[in-house]
Amino acid sequence: MQPWQPLLDWWFGAVPASAVEVAAARQQLWFGKRDSQDREARERFAGQVEQALAGELQSWTQSPRGWLANLILLDQLPRMIFRDTPRAFAGDPLARALLQQGLEQGLDRQLTAIERVFAYIVFEHAEDLALQECAVELFRGLHEAAAADERDLFGNFLDFAERHRQVIARFARFPHRNAILERSSSVEEELFLREPGSRF
Repeated sequence: MQPWQPLLDWWFGAVPASAVEVAAARQQLWFGKRDSQDREARERFAGQVEQALAGELQSWTQSPRGWLANLILLDQLPRMIFRDTPRAFAGDPLARALLQQGLEQGLDRQLTAIERVFAYIVFEHAEDLALQECAVELFRGLHEAAAADERDLFGNFLDFAERHRQVIARFARFPHRNAILERSSSVEEELFLREPGSRF
């Protein structure tokens, strides 16, 4: 078994299934906020996260799924393991560089559509408008290529990408990160944070 396989099995499920089935089974893990999930992520994968943050898993990137697992360790897992602390975003610069490298090599095109979501989401997390535009285009491509029974699912992913882009276009950063990163919020940002759905 490859060293990244347990992580991918945990994230996507060990049994092959359609994108809709995978998303239905894993939605809470991906986008929910549960102490039990954060604890499991910490207990099972904290060591690999630290290795990824130290740049020690570059050999994984020779495989498309190893590349994807590295992205998840840099982008998704810190947000769980280090939730509500600055370290939640510690892997973002490395993840962006790794995603760009993989896109240039075509690694993403060797993954399933639902797997590609968790590569492209790295740009969706960026406080950079050009990368946000790129994220929207990547998610639009997934939506346009989706089968009829998967179009709603990938349409939702595209909608979230567009909403993230709108926030960055307006503020050049995500206001909900300000408190965690000890950044002062503007009056406009404070008003925005009172709106439903302003915190991703």
